[in-house]
Amino acid sequence: MSSELTHLYTRTRHARKVIVVDLGFLGDTIHLVPALWDIKDNYPEAELHVLTSTVGRDVLRLAPCVDKAWSVEMYAETRTLGEQWRVISALRREHFDLAINFSGADRTNFFTALTAARWRVSHRGARWHFYNSWLIPNWVPRQDPDLIVSEQRRRILAACGLTLTPARFNFKIDEPSARWAADLIPSPAIHISPNSAKATKEWPLEHYLTLIRQIREDHSALEIVLSGSARPRERERLSQLQSSLGHNRVRLLPDNLTIPQLAAVLSRCRLHIGSDSGVLHLAFALNLPSVSFLRQQPNFGAFMPAGPRHRVLSMPCPCIDGRSAPCERLNRAECLAAIDPKCAAEAVADQLRTWAPTEQV
Repeated sequence: MSSELTHLYTRTRHARKVIVVDLGFLGDTIHLVPALWDIKDNYPEAELHVLTSTVGRDVLRLAPCVDKAWSVEMYAETRTLGEQWRVISALRREHFDLAINFSGADRTNFFTALTAARWRVSHRGARWHFYNSWLIPNWVPRQDPDLIVSEQRRRILAACGLTLTPARFNFKIDEPSARWAADLIPSPAIHISPNSAKATKEWPLEHYLTLIRQIREDHSALEIVLSGSARPRERERLSQLQSSLGHNRVRLLPDNLTIPQLAAVLSRCRLHIGSDSGVLHLAFALNLPSVSFLRQQPNFGAFMPAGPRHRVLSMPCPCIDGRSAPCERLNRAECLAAIDPKCAAEAVADQLRTWAPTEQV
């Protein structure tokens, strides 16, 4: 590690404007927040800006450490060069002193360079191009990919000379969202998010049916609420669950929830149960106990909720994501299907016995 990098903080400690470039979606942005608090601690007089996705901007409404969140459209079918250039032009007018890129991806490297910040630093990603050092002068060596992502990002800051305090999310839910959730869910509940962005990350629907029936039998005082995105495939899965169980047995949340509204719902729950998705990371950030289902693939620990409040039920997955992978051809993860609903029900009962209702953090 170069001395230039380790002394970066000494040279930038009087920065007045800092921007973090991170174009992640729900889970990625949630895991960014502890590092944002560390930046705010080390640059208390600086404005902290973040360039993120439209979903990421919604997440950062929960993070009081962020002074301004900028967003760009990430989906190829809706983004335009004109819109992205307008954002870049506005960023350049801010005259940032320091730009930090935690991912090292090609797109974020270019955006970091285009901010024209006086000091620019990036994390070395999986790919390296000859022009990278022209775009960004300072590079942090690649971090341990098995570390949880939030800690990887904090270690990048430590490599730049910043002082770290205990990791924290400190999400703040706005009053309208909190009141809305209280009206919707007046009593303690269990939240279930059975969907993921990819079908191959999901526990089978028939297993969720068996588990929910067992929960209703063993914990009848707790309401069960289901959530998912507006994608047709996900709404269809949720509708199947609700109709199979009976509409009066589970509550299906609206598909147009904002991230603060979803956070408010989770803050009123006793437990989160779900597949590998961004909602699991939101539950983790809110310190809500969870039971989740993950495939054991290379570096899967980077997004695995850590700590005693979280039970991860996982199975080795012999295939790696790709068009030729067996899971992809079947559009179903047979490894996850091997997790017995009885085992999941025991984990749920154990979590409910062990942890008192979580407090909002």
